[in-house]
Amino acid sequence: MPDAAGLPRGTVLAFDFGERRIGVAVGEWQLLQAHALTTIHGDGNNQRFSAIAALIDEWRPASLVVGQPTSLDGTAHAMTARCQRFANQLRGRFGLLVEYAEERLSSYEAQDRLLAAGHNTRSARGYLDAVAAQLILQSHFDRAGSQDSRPYHP
Repeated sequence: MPDAAGLPRGTVLAFDFGERRIGVAVGEWQLLQAHALTTIHGDGNNQRFSAIAALIDEWRPASLVVGQPTSLDGTAHAMTARCQRFANQLRGRFGLLVEYAEERLSSYEAQDRLLAAGHNTRSARGYLDAVAAQLILQSHFDRAGSQDSRPYHP
């Protein structure tokens, strides 16, 4: 149910989907603030979705956000389709609203932030995907909280 400003309510989990790792962030609509949470490692879908199910059980999100990668000019590419498939699997398995958020250059920005915070390239690697998910979720919150609150559709 939306609040007085028309924004949704509740917890949101966001995902930076990758073929090897999935970064996860958490945030609350009431605060419009995202936080890096964890990185899911695993080769098979069963292992990955088991970890996601545990996070959903723990955080009880009202909705999910998946970073939607596109080329710099905004066109779709191979990873775009993989992320859409991942989002559809989330929707089907957990029955939650799944929205997309633009993620262009989120990994580069995450790396820059981690290096600025004192990590070297090697130590930053362990946090990179979760921080990228945080940036994706924060951009989703910022977009929804602004006057231009149209949903992002690639």
